[in-house]
Amino acid sequence: MTQVGEGHETAADEAGPVLTFGAPTAGEILAERYQLEQHVNNDSAGRQVWRGIDVILRRPVAVVLRHPGGTSATEMLQAAVAASRVIHPNLVGVYDAIDEQERAYVVREWVDGESLRDLVAAEGPLDPARAVAIAHSVADALTSVHATGMVHGNVHPGTTLIADDGRVVLADARADAADSVESDIRSVGGLLYFALTGHWPHAEVGRSALPDANRDSSGGPSAPRQVRAGVPAYLDDLTMDLLDRRVAAPAADALTAELGRLDAAAEDEEYEDVGPLRFVQGTSSSAEPIKSTPKILLGVGALVIIAIIGLIFGIRAINNSNDPDTEAQPPVTAGAGQNAENPGEEPAAPAADPKKIALTEDQVRIVDAPPGDRDDTGEAKYAVDGDKDTAWDLAWYKTPKFGNLKEGMGVLINLGTPRNLAEVRVSTSAPGVAMDVRYGTNDPGDSSGGDEKLLKEYKKVADADAEAEKSTGTNWLFSGFEPDQKYQYVLVFLTELPKNEDGPGYKVSVNEIELYGY
Repeated sequence: MTQVGEGHETAADEAGPVLTFGAPTAGEILAERYQLEQHVNNDSAGRQVWRGIDVILRRPVAVVLRHPGGTSATEMLQAAVAASRVIHPNLVGVYDAIDEQERAYVVREWVDGESLRDLVAAEGPLDPARAVAIAHSVADALTSVHATGMVHGNVHPGTTLIADDGRVVLADARADAADSVESDIRSVGGLLYFALTGHWPHAEVGRSALPDANRDSSGGPSAPRQVRAGVPAYLDDLTMDLLDRRVAAPAADALTAELGRLDAAAEDEEYEDVGPLRFVQGTSSSAEPIKSTPKILLGVGALVIIAIIGLIFGIRAINNSNDPDTEAQPPVTAGAGQNAENPGEEPAAPAADPKKIALTEDQVRIVDAPPGDRDDTGEAKYAVDGDKDTAWDLAWYKTPKFGNLKEGMGVLINLGTPRNLAEVRVSTSAPGVAMDVRYGTNDPGDSSGGDEKLLKEYKKVADADAEAEKSTGTNWLFSGFEPDQKYQYVLVFLTELPKNEDGPGYKVSVNEIELYGY
């Protein structure tokens, strides 16, 4: 059974509302719309949480009631109204907020599943990969919340819900004056710590209190690796840096990117090779050095060795140029009577010029990152029809990154057989589109599930860690294909949209996609 709204207490909850007057009953209909079905529990502030039914839309809802309403319920209602403006797959949907003076209530999405707190209580600490995946989803939700200027204020194992379908949902935004963007970020570190150890590193009182962390002589929480075996060193470092106020907290989007990188590394069990923390923006003078110092020192040492070798060769070259017995030799270049790789052989034949590959509509389809609605299915044909007056016309979004709703959208091209590729050229209706090119070994299927699997399995061509390249004009060129590799399934993927010059928000049209190969 879902546990809704079980986070820490805020200043507005200190008195703790008590439901002793006009208590609701099963079957009662609120606001002529929401029928109470089952009392689930009381949350950390004493509010009643009910499972209900929206009798108009015929969907299950969660109803959180507080007695009395009026000014004492202001914080709860204001937080609900603010949360309703942020739509994200990892945020619980808020449908209604009503104050009847005698009582007030918030109507929200019902999530079948359990809270992270109940999950850990039942199963014990989670494996590192699952802990990272949960923290990644929460950080992604906070990115959208913070982008609106809001603070969630209640990131907690009791408000982090794990749905039966695997979705991670953050519920019960309840910020007060003491909360901040930084406190939200530190709480993501707390979620990681709790998921890995079963203990909560932040001070907490009241009925929602969780098992306290093991602490050292200074009162700080012991590192997860000191509490249990099997926590990768890098994940241990990241968790402790998020909790350490001497280390500057990253922005939510930077943390999301870092957790996403770690989430991907977890699939290949490569935690130890993911490198230093990429979101660290600077620390106070008292901050400890980042735990990846040995890797940094190795890199510096390698650079010093390379510099010394270069200096030796440079001195030899200067000496040779000043030696009168040394005859000047012309440089050896490929195609100038020598083969660059084997100077004694005849020059290699120059590679043929790449030619445009003819594409048909049955070779392309739209890929829409979940939770996309796939309304553009069938539009890919307009991007390969050879007519720049026709286009795949995307919908508009409130923010450049597809409204912070999904990773992006793209066109999947099946060449039929593997072949060497040279370039991708994309024509768009406006500059400022961020794109990358990815490849895989098959098409998992033209469906939401297929798109989700494809985006997990496909790899970026060239530098996998590079940011998507943003076009400076309406023609975008990519030429990073490996010359000795063949490709059959190629995805041209858009991750950021330009401002819509003809209307609201951000959008673009893709007029033509062209592939050139050998």
